[in-house]
Amino acid sequence: MEKTDIKKTLKHLYSAPHGKFVLLDVPPLAYLMVDGHGNPNTDPGYQAALEALYKVAYTLKFMSKNQFGRDYVVPPLEGLWWADNPEDFITRRKEQWSWTMMILVPDFVSQASVEAAIAIARQKKNNPALALLRYAVLEEGTVVQTLHIGPYDAEGPVLEKLHEEFMPGNGFTFSGIHHEIYLSDPRKVAAEKLKTILRQPVRALG
Repeated sequence: MEKTDIKKTLKHLYSAPHGKFVLLDVPPLAYLMVDGHGNPNTDPGYQAALEALYKVAYTLKFMSKNQFGRDYVVPPLEGLWWADNPEDFITRRKEQWSWTMMILVPDFVSQASVEAAIAIARQKKNNPALALLRYAVLEEGTVVQTLHIGPYDAEGPVLEKLHEEFMPGNGFTFSGIHHEIYLSDPRKVAAEKLKTILRQPVRALG
């Protein structure tokens, strides 16, 4: 059975140059999502959200393989991050952050299958985050993205350059929430080698 790898079929969305910003158009994409607020390093709700996402993502993968004959690699974890004061994000005041953690749903998997996978996961484990998990389509349109290599807390200077130099210098302003795609597993990869795509939806000024 052939196994689909979203990072390969949508390679332009899951790759970016290091040290350079690029523009691209992102089509509407469906995700498993869980919303939350607070410091991801200390808030137990954040870890519960990740556990719920992976539980449903792998349940969905095996359902697709066994019921429909379509196997695939579970896509990487992604996150939307924001704060009422944008400076709180750049300066890493994490207790002020809001977040939506998410995993892409392949286009050949239906919403009904997602809902069935959530129901199965809730029967197997009483994780309160499963009640918060939802299926939603994200429409970002035009985005700027780059590859960050290193610790998550070292993203600040890259974001500052994006927000204060590249975007105004090229006639863009914000049109959506800061988006991160985690290409590395922090449990297995040293912090200085972590690879993270930083994505910002934009629109032309005026």
